[in-house]
Amino acid sequence: MTIFNLGSINVDHFYSVPHLPTPGETLPATTYSTGLGGKGANQSVAAALAGAPVIHIGSVGPDGAPMVARMRAFGVDCAHVSQVDTPTAHAIINVDPAGENAIVIFSGANQEQSLTHLESAISAASQGDMLMLQNETDLQLEAARLARAAGLFVIYSAAPFSAAAVEAVMPHVDLLVMNAVEAGQLTKALRCGLTDLPVPHLLITKGADGSTWHDLQRGRDLDVAAFRVTPVDTTGAGDCFIGYVAAGLNEGLSPEKAMRLGAAASAIQVTRPGTADAIPARHEVDAFLNAQG
Repeated sequence: MTIFNLGSINVDHFYSVPHLPTPGETLPATTYSTGLGGKGANQSVAAALAGAPVIHIGSVGPDGAPMVARMRAFGVDCAHVSQVDTPTAHAIINVDPAGENAIVIFSGANQEQSLTHLESAISAASQGDMLMLQNETDLQLEAARLARAAGLFVIYSAAPFSAAAVEAVMPHVDLLVMNAVEAGQLTKALRCGLTDLPVPHLLITKGADGSTWHDLQRGRDLDVAAFRVTPVDTTGAGDCFIGYVAAGLNEGLSPEKAMRLGAAASAIQVTRPGTADAIPARHEVDAFLNAQG
């Protein structure tokens, strides 16, 4: 089975700072680097490194060729990544000594997706394939509708959070992914409880407190703990987790085993600086899990 992903592609600019900036403050950065990022690209890279066949659907500007080449080097099929006139998206990422971050994003080409490329990609999918979505591009609703009609399993990461966007896409989603804060924002906006959300499955990520899978069809919950590590940079940890979870589900793992796989991958990822470039390969994750006993 193949994982399709309509997702963002960013150039990440990393600045190591003594602490996260406060309003009006100017800080000297101690280090600077660039790399591949964007929630979509991160998830595609994670799923590909986990061993899944991944087809990315996205857009970059005239300056985006190096990012596309980097994705291909990770094993991601980029035949459905189009080039537009708008500059490639980028993110300014400040990281403090504890690994916490503050991020500013310029959406750029991520908001210039091609419906033609999207339709062409989904037309090549088979029933039982997967589609991943996030909120850093346009055409999420169109993609979810096309995927559901084609019999794909739709995984939607509701970030950056928008209650209106989630409400529109939810009827076409099989697995809705949110962090605990986003889940609270959504239930408040919709004036309902988690169990009232119109999706079959809900995955809540809680950082160092692990994650919870809510099977809303059967009324069952599944908790998986996070692995304890000392973080260097937490940027993209959630994307790494979801990409590995999707790959695990795609290869037939149970939700519990897929979540444990994702937890191990993200535990390794946060001990390294960077986003996509910090995501571990499957053999590293398997070795990590074997060492846990």
